[in-house]
Amino acid sequence: MDFKAKMLRDDALADKVIVVTGGGSGLGKAMTRYFMELGARVAITSRDLDKLKATALALETETKGSCLPLQCDVRHYEQVEAMLAEVVRTYGKVDVLLNNAAGNFISPTERLSANAFDTIIDIVLKGSKNCTLAFGKHWIDAKQTNCTVLNIVTTYAWTGSAYVVPSATAKAGVLAMTRSLAVEWAKYGIRMNAIAPGPFPTKGAWDRLLPGDLAEKFDMAKKVPLRRVGDHQELANLAAYLVSDFSAYINGEVVTIDGGEWLQGAGQFNILEQIPPALWDKLESMIKNKGSK
Repeated sequence: MDFKAKMLRDDALADKVIVVTGGGSGLGKAMTRYFMELGARVAITSRDLDKLKATALALETETKGSCLPLQCDVRHYEQVEAMLAEVVRTYGKVDVLLNNAAGNFISPTERLSANAFDTIIDIVLKGSKNCTLAFGKHWIDAKQTNCTVLNIVTTYAWTGSAYVVPSATAKAGVLAMTRSLAVEWAKYGIRMNAIAPGPFPTKGAWDRLLPGDLAEKFDMAKKVPLRRVGDHQELANLAAYLVSDFSAYINGEVVTIDGGEWLQGAGQFNILEQIPPALWDKLESMIKNKGSK
């Protein structure tokens, strides 16, 4: 099976204007590329303008579409408002917000300073809040309907996870915001959904999460029942569907795309998968003997 195959028809996002935060690299770049291939005009934002410009130029050359690079630190509401105004000035409107900007690193929580904890909370939760609030107010004031906010969360947003506590805390907040506003803002024609990705390796994020030789020692594919990590196009396919009109009746949903990883970790006896067949034979015999007594 070709996991890199594209899912939607070529005009699926024609006339859509999409803003992707954290769109300069990694998964944000992959989703932006596919949005442009499907006919959308896309504005990408982050703090690194040089990287954004290089990405925009590369994607425009590759897709023949339009990509607007805009520097914006989502932690600051006034910068978000200025970014939104520039998108509307350039493209005339905006239809979709993809809250993808994030930060994360592994650490025992007791080793974290208050500032380190705040950094992740500010980027992930406060940044998503700033963008969602600014865009939502704009759409409501303009009486613009058929608008969509898509948030990138994580499976540990509902389970929690040791060693990434700031991220788990922030992502849980984004998930709650998604579900809450899906109800509150539906009357304005605004849909709110989220994606919870499992392992989708990217250079920057994975270097922070699994530095040095940790990536070799902790093979993430072994934690996934499908025994592989995700391909970026698979995530882009799902994101494109959820921001397209084909998903118009999906609201307040979180779609997990992780090959079953979180379910394998959640089941109390899933660790028994490590038992070899010969040992199962022995265990079965022991259980039968106990039952016959």
